[in-house]
Amino acid sequence: MPIDLNGYWKMISNDNFEEYMKALDVNVAIRKIALLLKPDKDIVHDGDHLIIKTLSTFKNYNMDFYVGKEFEEDLSGVDDRKCMTTVNWEGDKLVCVQKGEIEGRGWTHWVEGDELHLELRAKGVVCKQVFKKT
Repeated sequence: MPIDLNGYWKMISNDNFEEYMKALDVNVAIRKIALLLKPDKDIVHDGDHLIIKTLSTFKNYNMDFYVGKEFEEDLSGVDDRKCMTTVNWEGDKLVCVQKGEIEGRGWTHWVEGDELHLELRAKGVVCKQVFKKT
């Protein structure tokens, strides 16, 4: 049975984020700003429908999707690309595959105790972020 991701989560760690942004070809000015941020996650999880909001003082990004249904994702708030995205449960992990210009792009969310873990992937680069439930 999938885990419950509902809640408000505050970032507590962000490892290898600059290398991940480089893999996405994010320009140096945006990278420098993004490295200063500690975004929060606000997640509404209702069955197979999820809304994941990434909130910061610089930019917000909203992802609204149904598990198992492919959709076109507009990443203009991230790296100005579009991709075809599918999110599925693999055990108790929520796994996203983003097909487009960037090879091996995607992410995985899972919960350990009161921490939300996020692994971001692109071109073989892995960024690991951890958030604490508030």
